[in-house]
Amino acid sequence: MTTKAPVVAFDQVSKAYGEVRAVDELTLTLHPGETVALLGPNGAGKSTTLDLLLGLKAAHSGTVSLFGSTPREAIVRGRVGAMLQTGGLMDEVTVAELVRLACDLHPRPYRVSDVLARAGIAQIADRKVNKLSGGQAQRVRFALATAGDSDLIVLDEPTTGMDVTTRQAFWATMREQADQGRTVLFATHYLEEADAIADRVLVLHRGRLLADGTAAEIKAKAGARRVSFDLEGTIDETSLRELPFLTTIDVSGQTVRIQSSDADATVHALYGLGLYPRNLEVAGLGLEQAFVAITAAEEAKQS
Repeated sequence: MTTKAPVVAFDQVSKAYGEVRAVDELTLTLHPGETVALLGPNGAGKSTTLDLLLGLKAAHSGTVSLFGSTPREAIVRGRVGAMLQTGGLMDEVTVAELVRLACDLHPRPYRVSDVLARAGIAQIADRKVNKLSGGQAQRVRFALATAGDSDLIVLDEPTTGMDVTTRQAFWATMREQADQGRTVLFATHYLEEADAIADRVLVLHRGRLLADGTAAEIKAKAGARRVSFDLEGTIDETSLRELPFLTTIDVSGQTVRIQSSDADATVHALYGLGLYPRNLEVAGLGLEQAFVAITAAEEAKQS
């Protein structure tokens, strides 16, 4: 029985720029049909990781493989479509002409009309590329990335410049791609997108993989919960800051919002202070708060 090669495999991959390690012994594997979000603060190594994956940069150590071969071989065979932040679009051509060129170059092309419709740019097909808005240019880049039947789609900040409606339509299209068995890897600063779209989340920090799991698992890894409540009268913030297991606190008017690594103990101590919180709510962290907590903890360890 033969086992299919993973879609993407990084094995102890490192890439440095002088003294700075943009990617540091990174090991990860992506499988068919996954929708994977790549998260990390600025300088975490997200763009370098994508450049290594696409063969645009060479690793100093370790190996990167796509479908069991080199990135270049996989791309030449048309197995990879990419939408990157870097690189411009040809100006003095129409949208349709540019998309037609991408289709002509792909080993397994789609019909130009289908690509235009899928990207939501059929109505601007005759417009010159240099006359596009930022959001329209992003949709053209998406069209170029999906001009043919690729097995892996790589997206770097794909919805930058798109309005809310366009973003929703874009992700509906990407869900269709994943439902057809394609692997989708996207880097984003919109953490709500990762929470809503990805079935797997990778968190990078200083080139290292800090967390790898579902959004729910990433939230649980942060090990904290949100507690919010209202207090009457003058709020003694100094006393509140002494509550056990407190990690953050924010007081706005009569409303207190805190994060705690043991919410039950914190709430118990709150009543022990003789306070009577109103509208008490205890909930898990959202992905954004979990992301901040995980990266802050890593910074604290390295400082």
